Amino acid sequence: MVALFLVVLIDLIGFGIIIPLLPFYAEHFRAEPDTVALLMASYSFTQFLSAPLWGALSDRIGRRPVLLISLAGAAASYVWLGMAESLWMLFAARALGGAMAGNIAAAFAYVADVTPPEGRAKGMGLIGAAFGLGFIFGPALGGILAGPDPTNANYHLPAFVAAGLSVSALLAAVFFLRESLAPAARIGASTHVIRRYWASIGEVVRDRSLNVPVLLTFLATFVFAGMEATFAMWSERQLGWGPQQNGYLFAFIGVLSAIVQGTLIGPLARRFGEGPMIAHGAAALALGSLAVPLCTSLFPLLAAMAVLAYGFSVITPSLNSLISLRTAQGSQGAVLGATRSASTFARVVGPAWAGFLFAGLGRHWPFVGGAMVMVFVTVISLRLLRPKAPAGP
Repeated sequence: MVALFLVVLIDLIGFGIIIPLLPFYAEHFRAEPDTVALLMASYSFTQFLSAPLWGALSDRIGRRPVLLISLAGAAASYVWLGMAESLWMLFAARALGGAMAGNIAAAFAYVADVTPPEGRAKGMGLIGAAFGLGFIFGPALGGILAGPDPTNANYHLPAFVAAGLSVSALLAAVFFLRESLAPAARIGASTHVIRRYWASIGEVVRDRSLNVPVLLTFLATFVFAGMEATFAMWSERQLGWGPQQNGYLFAFIGVLSAIVQGTLIGPLARRFGEGPMIAHGAAALALGSLAVPLCTSLFPLLAAMAVLAYGFSVITPSLNSLISLRTAQGSQGAVLGATRSASTFARVVGPAWAGFLFAGLGRHWPFVGGAMVMVFVTVISLRLLRPKAPAGP
């Protein structure tokens, strides 16, 4: 687990470097807000297509080879991003990066391999903490490299640094990461990967114990991804911020995410169970989203974003843990890959939806609309994911 944590952390720092840069990079090529949101969604669109395939492939050949291939592909996509000279090249580079993003599905499957059921939420929270730490150092570093001025930012250096970090993660995986899936537990060679992919989708759709939490995963990610895609444009218009200020803000979110997912998720899961935690996280995400448009200065915005980040940091590992606990051991990679596919599809339609709201109704509407969605998620989770009452004597 330590080696996996380090690999995911290094890779996510590289990914985080790009977050505060992309909206300004796209606007540098005269992209409108809805086009900027589509650029943010392009990565997730190809990840949506590839994630279940990577998950099913990891059930067949093991987690480690999938991690190695995808890390190499991520490095290549960042190099292409750094060399972009037009808007279409930005889209192409991000699409390649998304197609190679199989490392996340494989990482969650790796956790499922090496943790017992009672420690599953804690393991998922540890990988979530790597995400959080990646979003501490990555956006801050990206903002420093790009600079504070949105009209004169350095758009190339952050991408090349991200490529170097992906290469470092690849080397760490080569030398320190051992395979977690025993040969006896792998899907036989006669099972075709494509057939396995469709089987995993069908399993999730048909199984009531899986399709409800997967739907809630989709909706929570839909809202958070819309916020990510439009926040830099919102802060530029509301507060006059550039890449550097946005990088620090996303780093602040990462600090909170790492604290919550690295230290609180395990104890909270044992105390309350996954269902109540999902409802609690959804309510916090709704409240934080609704508060952001009311902010006109730094400190109220920090408070609103703290509530928003806390909610997402609670709901995400809780849903992952619940899905993993309801999945048979031999299908962990495929089902978690299908779940990842749902969340990455949310990162396609969430930014697109938020971008069109931003362009059509105004900069505050992605947050207001997101709050409405999360109120619905709170109600659904309270009704459908409540723990069953114990049987009487």
